[in-house]
Order: sequence, then C-alpha cells, then structure tokens
Amino acid sequence: MNRLLSPAHSWPRPRCVHPALTHSALTRSALTHPALRPRRSTGTIGVNKTGFIDTAPGESTLYFDNVFPLKTAVYDIRYLIMRYDKSGVESRIKKQCLPHPLRAAAAPADFTITSVVPRHKDGGAFVNFTSSDPAGVERTIQEYLKNKRLKPWFSPFTRVRTYLVRGKPWLEDLYRFPSARLRVEYVGGEDLSQEALYALFRRYGKIADIIVSPPGAKELPKSAVIQFLRMRAATSARNCLHGFTVPEMTAIAGKEGGVTLRIFYERTMKTRWMRDWVVKHPRIVLPLLAAVLAAVTVAVFDPVRTWFIKAKITHSLHFSENVYVGWLRDNTIGRFTKNQELEDLSALWDERKESVDKINGWLLESEETFIVVQGPRGSGKRELVVDSVLHGRKNVLIIDCEPINEAHGDSATITAAAAQVGYRPVFTWLNTISSLLDLAAQGTIGTSAGFSQTLENQFNKILQNTGIALKEIALEAKADNEKDAAMADDEYLSAHPERRPVVVIDNFLHMEGNSIIYERLSDWAALLVSANVAHIIFLTNDITFSKSLARSLPDRVFRSVFLGDARPESAKRYVLHHLDDDAPHITANAKALSELDDSIAALGGRLTDLEFLARRIKIGESPAQAVNEIIATSAAEILKLYFLEAAHHHQQRRSWTPEQAWYLVKRLADAEQLAYNEVLLNDLFRAGDEALQSLEQSEMIAIVNRDGRPYAIRPGKPVYRAAFRRLVEDRVLKAKMDVDSYKALIKIETATIKAAEEELAVLAGLEKKPKSRGDWLLARVQKSQDKIEIAEREVAGLKKVLAAEF
Repeated sequence: MNRLLSPAHSWPRPRCVHPALTHSALTRSALTHPALRPRRSTGTIGVNKTGFIDTAPGESTLYFDNVFPLKTAVYDIRYLIMRYDKSGVESRIKKQCLPHPLRAAAAPADFTITSVVPRHKDGGAFVNFTSSDPAGVERTIQEYLKNKRLKPWFSPFTRVRTYLVRGKPWLEDLYRFPSARLRVEYVGGEDLSQEALYALFRRYGKIADIIVSPPGAKELPKSAVIQFLRMRAATSARNCLHGFTVPEMTAIAGKEGGVTLRIFYERTMKTRWMRDWVVKHPRIVLPLLAAVLAAVTVAVFDPVRTWFIKAKITHSLHFSENVYVGWLRDNTIGRFTKNQELEDLSALWDERKESVDKINGWLLESEETFIVVQGPRGSGKRELVVDSVLHGRKNVLIIDCEPINEAHGDSATITAAAAQVGYRPVFTWLNTISSLLDLAAQGTIGTSAGFSQTLENQFNKILQNTGIALKEIALEAKADNEKDAAMADDEYLSAHPERRPVVVIDNFLHMEGNSIIYERLSDWAALLVSANVAHIIFLTNDITFSKSLARSLPDRVFRSVFLGDARPESAKRYVLHHLDDDAPHITANAKALSELDDSIAALGGRLTDLEFLARRIKIGESPAQAVNEIIATSAAEILKLYFLEAAHHHQQRRSWTPEQAWYLVKRLADAEQLAYNEVLLNDLFRAGDEALQSLEQSEMIAIVNRDGRPYAIRPGKPVYRAAFRRLVEDRVLKAKMDVDSYKALIKIETATIKAAEEELAVLAGLEKKPKSRGDWLLARVQKSQDKIEIAEREVAGLKKVLAAEF
C-alpha cells in the first residue's frame, strides 16, 4: 500500500505556464509537460501576514485531505517522526495523489501547479493550479483517489481525499485545534435553513446533526452548528467553504443567496473538562486514586522491600560476615582477641546444656510449633538462643518487640518495625499527608477516601512482605536437586526442616500497651508455622505467654524452656570469667573470695546483676562494696518507681497503689516468698489480683505458678530482697509509708461503714424488718470501726516518728 510521508519545511518552486488546452485534453496521456520557469511566492499568510492564500486571476485551489496527521494538541510525537522525511510535499502529491496523465512529463498544457501550501494543523495541503476546467480536474483526481484508496501510515483506515476550494480559507496559526464540530456564522445575509446547510456540507462527510439558531434569537452574529461524524470531514468542510458566498438556492431552501459563511471549530468539550469532572466526582476519583497509588506501590516498591528483607535475613549486605573478611579478621586481630560472649556462656554451659540440646532437637523436627524460651529479665534468654543455639546458622531473623512497643506514635512504630526486618524504603511522612487528605475527603464527600492506613494495616503489610521473603529463602535450594524440584513447595518444606529460616521474636509481651503488635506478631508466626515456612522462637519474661499464643495457634502444643537464675557455683564462674585478669587476685585472696560468695548469695543468679558486679570489681571496688552499691541503686530505683510522688503522675494507667506495693515490700523483706492467696486476703487487695498482675508486669515481684495456678510471690529480682530490706530499715520512709497505708485502710473501712449505714437506712423504712440482716450490718460496722480506731492509734504514733526524725 502506498504511504504518504511528512513534508519538509521547504518546497521546490514550480514554474508557471500559460493554459492552452480544454478539459477534453486532461484525459490524454501523450501530452508533454511545458518547460518550467520560476513561480511567484504564495505564502500561507502572505506578505502582510493576513492568513489568506494569495491567488492570481484564473487560479483555482484544491484541498488535499489526510496529507498530514491531524494536530489535536500543541505537542504531537507524530510530527517529530515526520521530520525525518526529506522529500517535499509537492513531489509526493504529484507522484501519489495525481493520476498519471496529470503528473507525467506530457501532462496537459492547461493544467499547471502554481504553488503548494501545506496546512499542518488541519492535516492537509492546498494546491493552487491553473486550468480551464477546475471542476473537471477535481472529478478526475477524486475518481483516481477513490480507486487507488491511498492510506497514509498515520491514518491507516482513512484514504486521501480532495475537494475544490469554493471559499477563501483562513490559515490562522492560533492555538485552536480541529474538531468534528463546526460553528457556521452568517455575514451579510439571512439565515440558512438546515436543508441548505446540508446541501452545502454533506459532500465532505457524514453529518450527525445540524443545530440552527431558534427563531427570534437575539444573539449576533447568527450562526448554526454542524456536527460531523469524523473530524477529517469537518477540516475539509472548513478549509473549502470558509469565506464562501452562498448563491441563490431557491430550489433547495426557498431563500435568496448572498450570505457569506465564516466557519470555526467548536470544541465538543470544554478545555478544562477533565479538571471539572475530577472536582465534581470526588466519590469516584479519590478511591480510584488510592487504588492507583496502591497498585504502584505493590508493583514498584514491594519487590524492592522484599529484596532488602532477604538481604537482612541472609546477611548478604553485612560485609563483616563475608567469608574473606572473616578469614582476614580471624588471622589478624582475631589472634589477639577472644569471643567474650561464648566464654561467658561456657561458664554456664553445664547448667544450660540440656536447654540448648532441646532447642537444637526441636529445630530438626518436621512438625512445627512455637518454641518458647521463658525466664525473668536478665536471665540470658537471648544469649542462650542467639549466641549458642543459632551460632553460625544462616538465615536467622531477630525481631525485638521492645523498640517497637516503646515507639511513640504510629509513624515511629512503623519505622521501628521496618528496621527490625529490614523493610525499606518506608515513607512514613506519607501517613500525615494521607490523613489530611482523608480528613478533607470526609468533610467533602462525608466518608473516608481510604488514603490513610491504620497502624495495624501497615504493620500487617510489613509482616506480609517478610513472610514472602522467608518463603523465598526457604525454597532457594529446591532447584538444586531433581527429586526436590519435582516436589510441591509444601512437601519440600515439610521434608527439609533444616532449610527453613529461624525467626526469633525477642521481648514478646515485654510491656503492657500496644497489644495489636503482639496479636499481629503471634498471628503471623502461626501462619509461618502452619505453612512450614520458618521455625519460630519466642523469648519472653511473661509467665502468661500461653494465653496470648494459644489464640493464634490453638491446635498445637508449645515447646517451652524455662531459664531461671544461675546456681551459685555457675554464677561464681560467670563472674570470674568477666573479671579476666583480675580473677587470680580474687581467687588467691581468701577474704575477697569469701566476700564474692556472700555478694553472689545477696545478688542471686541474675546475669545482668552479675555482670554489673564484675564491672564494679574491675574498677577497683571490693565485692562487698560492689554489692552494697548495687543494692543501694536497686533500692533507689524501687523508691522512685513505686513510692515517690513523681510516680503518682501516671497513676491513672496503673492498677496498683503505693500502699499495696509497700505491703509487699515489708512482707518480702522478711520472707523469701509469700503465699499468693494469703496476700489477696489482705484488706488492701480486696479488689482482686489485678494489682498483683500489674506489679509482676512492672517486674517488682515475680509470681510463681505450680500445677497451672499461681501459688507464691517472690521479689522480681533476687537483689530486690536485699533492696526491700534496706527500704524497710529506713525509719522515716517506713513511718511515712505506714501512715499512707493506714490512711488507705481507714478510707476503705469508712466506705464500708457508709455502705452499711445506707442499707440500714433502707431497712429502717421497711414495715417488716429482717432482723438477721440488720444485726449483720451492725456487726460489720462495728468491725470496721474497730479497725479504724486501731489504725488511727498507729498513725498517731508514727506521726511522732516523722516529727522527731528526718
């Protein structure tokens, strides 16, 4: 198929000849072309930039449509492509659009092309020519183009057409672009009817509708609107009929002629229709925009984030763990240093070897469930799992819940969670913008547009990407073996538990507060376990962990290990390992060794306290001085957190009172442990065990379970017992806290008396009074009154102590 290409920016100047032949000569094929001579200039806007084509007497104009692409915008990439065509538009029109008799060397002498004026915006070109029969030339070329069906590359479904120009086309270069809708204005005559307009414009293409001005309309100038089905038909009609003076058309419209047509493009839609539509339809646009943003995020950023998570799990970006870097380090500075953490664990190896073997065995089992390592804070849970069980193991992910829970605000929480798994990039600043957009949308359309996401949704997204990364890591070696490659993913993961990565969730149930984080973590861990994607190890100091985990994985029995305080022998070895070069000085001195034994007995086997003891001894303190300083620090910490006025500012978030805490301090200062139910029988704990549970969560006390129920209360740390004793020995503090305790007791008993008196008043109004109920209430009032009197006497004595001492 023949193709039309774009014109160059200059055209050869054809020469003008004198017409000498009639119309019958146009069909002869053996005519010779006249010699060419220079033609006069015919610019599209003339010398005076009028926008009209200059034509000489005897010249006619043909308009060739579909020569260029229609320009519907300022920038059109099709025109950039057509710039590479170096041939002229005149040569192409002669070679492709004219029949052979008109373009051959022997063309008729009365047909001469005098100039070619391209009309890029309308996609056509004007050809000025001289001929004795312009209408015959039009018919000949139209018949030729109809049979040839010449279609350009930029419009493969529309052929090139040509029409004789009847008016005076205006070739303006304004920012007005073609449209299928024309506005026809009348100048110097009466209005034309729809029939007359149809007769004038139908030859250029199918007309969809004609709208004329209503009778009596006062708008000037009078006009009509013609809607074509195709834009090419509208461009041809405008360029051929603009400036045309309509002759008398009595046979068609019954009107006199003499009216001149001015034709302009009229946009079918307004210039800012898209913006107006967006503003008027926020219920559709805002959710659609949110969906597009979500799709872009998933398509672009999710693969990047998954890659970063995999890099954190496999440590591929940790250059310190590179094989070559490790070999260089081991053979240089590594020869003069030693792994202190492993040596510290070796001091406790005999005591905890059984726990390490258990966990290693569980990691090799194909049936998955949660592995829980529970123990008080500072008992060495993380060191046992990470530095002993998982030492040297690849593909380990450690998620610490403490920084996530302690973050303030949703953005900080998401940032902390993303840092734990290597999820990046994170656009936390978008949360604020999304919230503002949602607020604006809610005020506009009455409902949220869905731009902002809740903390739970964002956290779930991080966990979802992490789960994808874990599964990809678990399946990395599947294709290495033909037998494994034939398995389904679930079968492969079930058959190779050693290939699964390990996820360690540290500080699980670390503190009260953001329970959503713990719930989502446990649900996500349950999904990984159920799908055999990863081994999950929880590290927690909460004895009630089974309640939280059972909601997520109710059909599995958890494997748990309890890590308590180290035994005195192991604790002593642990401290001596920490002392390094100072250890021989301690072991060689009987007095220092005896002090060390007494210090360890006072501190107990909590590893963090033992490390603190070793550090103080290394700076030059004796074991007795070091332990005395540790006890004093612990006592000051307890005093500040539980009894001073500064702690009362957060009372609304706590379910215990200083008086309840003081009661436990006094009792535990003299006893190693207290009976759980005995404490609940005290008047200060009438409200139930919520205060005890809260105090355990704050690590002041530890509740010991036996046979699935709490049975004893102990200090939160072994060193706390000595700290409790030191607090009780402070006479002023003891007197002040006892006064507060008695006042709290008086308040409780006063409330009891008031309630009993109110009930007695009700009973007094009854005709038939229940004597037994009244006697019981009176006895209760008397009992409470006795307690109040005793408490007031005690308060009077304690006030004397406060007045005398300070």
